[in-house]
Amino acid sequence: MPARHKAVAVAVLGTAPLALTALGAAPAAAHGSPGDPVSRVSQCYAEGPEHPRSAACGAAVAAGGTQALYDWNGIRIGDAAGRHRALIPDGKLCSAGNAEFKGLDLVRADWPTTSVRGGSYTFKYRVTAPHKGTFKVYLTKPGYDPARPLAWADLDLAHPVATATDPVAAGGFYTFTGTLPERSGRQLLYAIWQRSDSPEAFCSCSDVDFGGGGTATSPAPAPTASAPVEHHGHGDDDASTSVEPSGGTADTPANAPEAAGSSANLAETGSDGSTPYLAMGGAAVLALGSAVLFGSLRRSPQRGRRRGR
Repeated sequence: MPARHKAVAVAVLGTAPLALTALGAAPAAAHGSPGDPVSRVSQCYAEGPEHPRSAACGAAVAAGGTQALYDWNGIRIGDAAGRHRALIPDGKLCSAGNAEFKGLDLVRADWPTTSVRGGSYTFKYRVTAPHKGTFKVYLTKPGYDPARPLAWADLDLAHPVATATDPVAAGGFYTFTGTLPERSGRQLLYAIWQRSDSPEAFCSCSDVDFGGGGTATSPAPAPTASAPVEHHGHGDDDASTSVEPSGGTADTPANAPEAAGSSANLAETGSDGSTPYLAMGGAAVLALGSAVLFGSLRRSPQRGRRRGR
C-alpha cells in the first residue's frame, strides 16, 4: 500500500473508535417531575436558575449550582428496581442521593409550597419521555418537622396517597388522582416513578401547605421569560405548545394549585431534546464514512492493476 494510502487508512481507522465513543457518550434523555403539586426542582427552575426569587431556591443554587435546575427532569436512580429505600440515604431523599441535586436536600422551613387540603386531589406529572411504570406518592406523617433532614421514617410509606400504573400522557402530563388525608401546616409529598421497562426510577419532593399550621410561605414572584421554551415535543403530545420558565405573577404564584395545574406556568427545560440524537447521528455518519473510505482504499490497488492490463 502506498505511503499516502497508509496515512489515510491510519487516520480513518483512528476515527472509528472516536465515533463509537461518541455514541456511547451521548447523553440520555431526561424524563419528568411533578407539576402539581410543583416539585422543588421545577419551582426553582421556574423562578429562573441564574437568579431565583425565593431564598430557598437561591440557597439551593448556592449549594449545588444552576445546572441542577436546568436538569429539573432528571432526578433519577438508574438501577433502582424498587430498592429506593436501600439506595437513598436519609437526608438525601429530594436529590435521590445524586450529588448534582444536593441543594434540594437543604433543611429549610421556607421552601415554596403548594396550598392543598384533605380530600381528592388530581396530580399532574410533567413528562418529557414517557415510559411504562408505576407512580406512588407518599405524604409525610403528622408531626413532620421541615427543620430536620427528611428521612424515610418521616413518610407514611404504608399508605401512599396516590398510586397509578401506566397512565396515559396527554398534553405533556401524566394525570392521576389520589386522596390526601387531613393534615395541618407544612408537609411534603414524595413521588416515586418506577419504570417497568427498566430498573430506572425518578424521585421528587413537593412541598405543600394544608393551612392552619402557621407555617405557610408565599414564594416571591418568579421572573417572566422573554420567550417561551419548548422541549421540541419530546414526550409532549402537542409539540406546538410551549411552557415558560416564569412561575407566575404576584397575583398567581407558581406554586398555587391553579397555576401548577396549568401548563403555561409549569417549569419546562431549556435544553434541546434533539442533542443526544444529533450526537449519535453525527457519530454514526462518522463511522460510516470511515468504513466507506477504508473500503475504497482496499479496492484501489485492484483498479490500478486492471488499468495496467
